[in-house]
Amino acid sequence: MVLLLPDGEPESVRRPSPLSYAAALPLGRTLARAGRTDGLAVHAVHYRCRGWNGPDAHLAADATWAVDEVVRRYGDVPVCLTGHGMGGRAALRAAGHPAVNSVLAMAPWLPEDDVAATSEPVKQLVGRQVMIVHGTNDARTDPELSYRLAERAKKSNRDTCRFEVHSDGHALRQHHEEVLALAADFVLGALFTRTYARPVADALAAPPPLGLRMPLAAGFGRSLRS
Repeated sequence: MVLLLPDGEPESVRRPSPLSYAAALPLGRTLARAGRTDGLAVHAVHYRCRGWNGPDAHLAADATWAVDEVVRRYGDVPVCLTGHGMGGRAALRAAGHPAVNSVLAMAPWLPEDDVAATSEPVKQLVGRQVMIVHGTNDARTDPELSYRLAERAKKSNRDTCRFEVHSDGHALRQHHEEVLALAADFVLGALFTRTYARPVADALAAPPPLGLRMPLAAGFGRSLRS
């Protein structure tokens, strides 16, 4: 099961934006097609509101509720939380649910480092396959913050990697096909224990900073197993 977590906003109690859900659909369709023969199901999570809203962490709470619903409806199936932007943060935060075996966080929105505040947690990622994908020209969510989180996560969870999409922005449109191929390779490898493509396997095995600043090569997906 893949649960898609759309983008959101730092603070808002307004209803979720339909544009955020529309933006998540191409990835959902790609993953559904790639995993059809394995029985992969893909569902988008519909948040109660569009905001994270500080300590309430509404989007992460909704993600956790959605995993509970998967368990209730489908039983003991592994779940990959896949989110973009604020949904990426929700995926990382909700990863501690026992049914979650993997997390794909794309251009995750993360708070600025603040010595007076508690750091974004990473202990819930232990035992999960974790991939972060971030465009180096992202003007909305700082890619350096996702690197720092990945660096902390890697210390306790070796199955953590991060890919950098050079010259791409928050929406990851410039290298859209490569990003979709990377996402499919990771999700199918994590959920169905398929062999990862060589770049993914290398990123997971490499120590920091190499495995956390892995460049996404142009043409990734045309010959995944080469």
